[in-house]
Amino acid sequence: MSTVVLDNVSKIYPGGYLAVDRMTLRAGEGELLVLLGPSGCGKSTLLRMIAGLEEITTGDLWLGGQLANHLAPRDRDVAMVFQNGALYPHKTVRGNLSFPLEIAKADPTMVKQRVVELSRALHIGETLDRRPGTLSGGQRQRVAMGRAIVRQPSLFLMDEPLSNLDAGMRTELRMEISSLVRALGVTTIYVTHDQVEALTLADRIAIMNRGVLQDIGTPAQVYNDPATAFTAAFLNSQQLNLLAATVRTPQNQYIMLDFGPHQLTMPWTDPRAYAVSQHTGMQVIVGIRPDGLVPVPEKTEGPTFFGRVRTLEYHGHEWLAYLEAGIPGVVVPEPPDRRQLNGSANGGRARSMMRRLLNGSAAQEEEEPQPSSQSQSGTHRRADLVVRLGNRPVWRAGEHGRVAVDVSRLMLFTMDGARIDPPRR
Repeated sequence: MSTVVLDNVSKIYPGGYLAVDRMTLRAGEGELLVLLGPSGCGKSTLLRMIAGLEEITTGDLWLGGQLANHLAPRDRDVAMVFQNGALYPHKTVRGNLSFPLEIAKADPTMVKQRVVELSRALHIGETLDRRPGTLSGGQRQRVAMGRAIVRQPSLFLMDEPLSNLDAGMRTELRMEISSLVRALGVTTIYVTHDQVEALTLADRIAIMNRGVLQDIGTPAQVYNDPATAFTAAFLNSQQLNLLAATVRTPQNQYIMLDFGPHQLTMPWTDPRAYAVSQHTGMQVIVGIRPDGLVPVPEKTEGPTFFGRVRTLEYHGHEWLAYLEAGIPGVVVPEPPDRRQLNGSANGGRARSMMRRLLNGSAAQEEEEPQPSSQSQSGTHRRADLVVRLGNRPVWRAGEHGRVAVDVSRLMLFTMDGARIDPPRR
């Protein structure tokens, strides 16, 4: 088994394109760490730097306690599974599986035995004498996984291995990857843009955007207690309600979140109250998941929103309602465009928070100035609230509706996307 430590690692391509920005990250022995983020965020580049397929511009990479910046890929004891499988088309499945052991000059009897055992475990025993071109997509990915596993490396790297498969096959292989990796106990770094894969596979998830680490923690931590607005929005299967509100403290009796036509109150006994009160008179971003809004009768008292139902969507297992409530919806705050940074990035408060989350980090950086809320407020999207209705709609399009708001589930962020109350890790 092997540990992987990235210490302040950056990748800058010719022309000044910053693909990975000062990444500090650790994968422990036997851990399945998932790198999650949108296409182009730098997660595959990071994986290729660990494998030795891309050079590190600045920072250090440690594999099993050894500095690996200049180690050749063959000396890193790493096996990589690519998105398209990358099998040898002229070899049979048996030949693809046995090739890494043949290169290592392993005993032929042992090679034959291990290939047969592995093919049974991966349910591809009947395909051993077929060539990759005659296999289905799922079978090819099983062979690719087997070729990585067969030589028993100390580190697995998987670059979106399920993205080319249909939904049913993705679910099946996802379960097999999880059980195989954990049975082998090999440290694994898995790249995906699918939040379902990340939440179901990972021991920990590292969320990236534009080359910047946004959050890291267990699936429950990053979902229920996200460090940034980007994390909260990206891990939501439906569109997250991100709303602009102004913080007020009327006569210092309680905290009010003023949304314009609606207000929500928070008592001083709320554990988030003091942190929120530091933003009195300022705009903040309030995140509410669709299941945090519950349809209620019109005369219900307590924290509620009301509005007109613009449209309903049927998703098979549930209905979603879009409620026009007159509250501006905020676009998810983004880090600065890395292509305009000329090799340097200003991650602002979000990066400062990440340094606190990554306890024991070897990288100590100077505190950076916070961007002003005016420059980071961004544009607003349509003033709709997304509400989960369950398997039966309680409204019709054009009707007026009211929803109760679970104030304890509100997520509160500054206008640059950082959490107001520190996440618990």
